[in-house]
Amino acid sequence: MDVLSDVLLSVRLTGAVFFDVDARSPFVTESPSVASLDREVLSGAEQVIAFHVVTQGSCWAEIIDGGEPPVALQAGDMVAFPAGDANVMASAPGMRGIPDPSLYRRPPDRTLPFSLRMSQESTADRTRFVCGFLGCDTRPFNPLLDSLPRIVHSPVSAQSRQWVASLIDAAVQTSGGEAGSGREAMLAKLAELMFVEALRSHLAELGDDERGWLAGVRHPQVGAALRLMHGRAAAPWTMERLAHEVGMSRSSFAEQFTTYVGIPPMQYLARWRLQLAARLLESGTLSVAQAATAVGYQSEAAFNRAFKREVGEAPGAWRRGQGRYLHPPLAP
Repeated sequence: MDVLSDVLLSVRLTGAVFFDVDARSPFVTESPSVASLDREVLSGAEQVIAFHVVTQGSCWAEIIDGGEPPVALQAGDMVAFPAGDANVMASAPGMRGIPDPSLYRRPPDRTLPFSLRMSQESTADRTRFVCGFLGCDTRPFNPLLDSLPRIVHSPVSAQSRQWVASLIDAAVQTSGGEAGSGREAMLAKLAELMFVEALRSHLAELGDDERGWLAGVRHPQVGAALRLMHGRAAAPWTMERLAHEVGMSRSSFAEQFTTYVGIPPMQYLARWRLQLAARLLESGTLSVAQAATAVGYQSEAAFNRAFKREVGEAPGAWRRGQGRYLHPPLAP
């Protein structure tokens, strides 16, 4: 399995599409920060990422605090806000609206997505986009999140754009009864797929001078080392062995890996092993000792110390608190 897929599966990416917006210029929608929604959208997720996908027309996306320049979007583009920043989708840059947190409180008798119609002047330019959220785990270790910018803007690939757009269109126009069965689940999976597509495009467009975990995935030697550690996490890796496997000296490898990923290779491996162990513990099928062995620890005591140092609680306590954890598709 490739490294990005391995991380996305381990951090349990999940999605939900909340709004189908049909707007005509001039228009503006302002979304509050995820933190201000008080866990209204994906109540089980440790980190929530807001996103929008333009399916028709064009518009602008912008973070409210102005720390990043506005982004021009065309049909087929996805924009995501990994930190959950308050943001605007508008027909022109610089526009501001009034966020309405009550829109995100879902009545128990309503299904998603909610349809929003704005400025329905029949002769004005039309833009259509869907808005939603993606949830994921942050603990024990999610190397992806810190490597993402505040705005991730990437097109859906030409090959997949047509089927993604048509499936969203079919889903948001179907309502009620048996015809609407499974709609929310389908849209949730589409959100996840589109985010992965956006990450792949973002990865491909990174410049040679970029640093961070994603840039490391693409780097020939650093990426090769990451594939080894993810592919055989329980193997008895040492700095020397990893350096030899990727054709570098020990010192050069350690420096290059740390420059790109942000932490030394053996620290990265230790933290990734704990991430894998946490998933094994939550499954309820393995004891603490078995989980420790499965990820490469020779001593249960050493595993317990490392887990508590990194996570803040012992493996047994983590399992009791997290083992029954399920990402609910939506908050009631």
